[in-house]
Amino acid sequence: MNTANDTAARRNPGVSGMSLYVPQPRVSLRDWCEWTGNSWDKVQAVVGRSFRQPAPYEDAYTMAATAVLRLIRNYNVDPRNIGQLALGTESSKDNSAGAVIVRGMVDRELERLGLPRLSRQLEVPEFKHACLGGVYALKSALRYVAFDGQGRQAIVVCSDVAEYERGSSGEQTQGAGAVAMLVEAEPKLFEVDLAHAGSASDYRGPDFRKPFARHFHEEYGRQHRRLHDFPIFSGKYSTFAYLDEVGQATDAMIERLGVSDIDFLNHANGLFFHRPYHMMPLQALAFIYARALARAPQSNAEFQALCEQAGVAPEGVIAECRNNPDLFGEFVRGGSHAEAAQEPHPLTTKLSGVARKSPAFQQLLATRVNLGTDWAMELGNLYTAALPAWIAAGFEQALENNVDWTGARLYAIGYGSGDAAEAIPLRVAPAWREAAAKIGFREALAASADLTREQYEALHDGHRIELDVPPRNQFVIARTGDTYEATFQDLGVDYYDFVQ
Repeated sequence: MNTANDTAARRNPGVSGMSLYVPQPRVSLRDWCEWTGNSWDKVQAVVGRSFRQPAPYEDAYTMAATAVLRLIRNYNVDPRNIGQLALGTESSKDNSAGAVIVRGMVDRELERLGLPRLSRQLEVPEFKHACLGGVYALKSALRYVAFDGQGRQAIVVCSDVAEYERGSSGEQTQGAGAVAMLVEAEPKLFEVDLAHAGSASDYRGPDFRKPFARHFHEEYGRQHRRLHDFPIFSGKYSTFAYLDEVGQATDAMIERLGVSDIDFLNHANGLFFHRPYHMMPLQALAFIYARALARAPQSNAEFQALCEQAGVAPEGVIAECRNNPDLFGEFVRGGSHAEAAQEPHPLTTKLSGVARKSPAFQQLLATRVNLGTDWAMELGNLYTAALPAWIAAGFEQALENNVDWTGARLYAIGYGSGDAAEAIPLRVAPAWREAAAKIGFREALAASADLTREQYEALHDGHRIELDVPPRNQFVIARTGDTYEATFQDLGVDYYDFVQ
């Protein structure tokens, strides 16, 4: 663990504050199971308990701006000292502008409050790579404050609307929300050790895509919704890609840390993964755990016993640890159909399923993955905001439970379909309690209104529906431009207001 100790001796840039925004409309998954005939016991165990949907007056930009404004006000940030505002999203409604839309809303509300606008010398990049866009935005902000920021701060905001066609296998994994993070050279919440982070990427073809061409297919969006962003995905193939890429990024991080797989797990104080639904991080951790056992000495009694229980040959699992599969190549060679997707690590996957039920793994969950998990089950899938939301929940719950997290080693493992992954070491800062007390995660969850079946279906499908969810202290879409003339055009451009 020498490399990790060296890392602890120096300060890294990181995050000094976080804020969360989720829409008021809430779908209880227990109710959804009654509406659709699905098993509540299974859905609760695999997916979670609820998800949020945007009200008709909001989108990814309004949610982002609301989260950013909360961050600035909760942490008493001087807007003039912000040098970068980075937006991570896969729910953009504009193919030209991005974070500057968020800036525009925030500026006008700051001015109304009698506060200075954001600095005019402000970078406003947008980052897109499925659910990993927010992590890439964070890395950009960290590099900014570490190198050319010259004492200035940055804000990263992750904002997304995850929606799936009704009746699809992804319907229960919807969600919407935004998380904003204050990034500084001397962080007050947690440091981010980019020097020992692990990266991985590979092209996976049809693994969760949003091609424009789908909008011109008559079968797309059969509910005849005017505007929708349902992804094209293949569940089993996407799961293979998630496990493989997360494993690759984690391997890269462990190698840069100079520790063994087992030491990495044993010395971690907290593990946070991208979570499209509750069970996916547990599958990923069990996969990493099984590989860690396989890479331990051959005399590892637990590994041998679990292999026997799973009915797999230990040497086969060990050999799979060296796999570097070409998932897309196998897919194409198999005939370009979902059935052609082959499990790249069949023995390891089978072993991890057995290992997940073992006492040792359950202890790992109880001590490394417990904080924030229960609250995250209320959110649904937030795409780019899913990982930072879980981290925010973990910090606020650690504060509430009086957990001594000062100096704790945490690891954030992000993923984006298509695909790419990042595994990044974090270190909890000495002043984390004061910073965590301002997150407001529980308060953000409290603003909710459960939808009836009729309300959910109408809202989901884009029909007009009366909802008792008036906007409260948030940005809203005030109107949408419809002028298309030779001298002036604003067709489709949204105009925004802040509603107290």
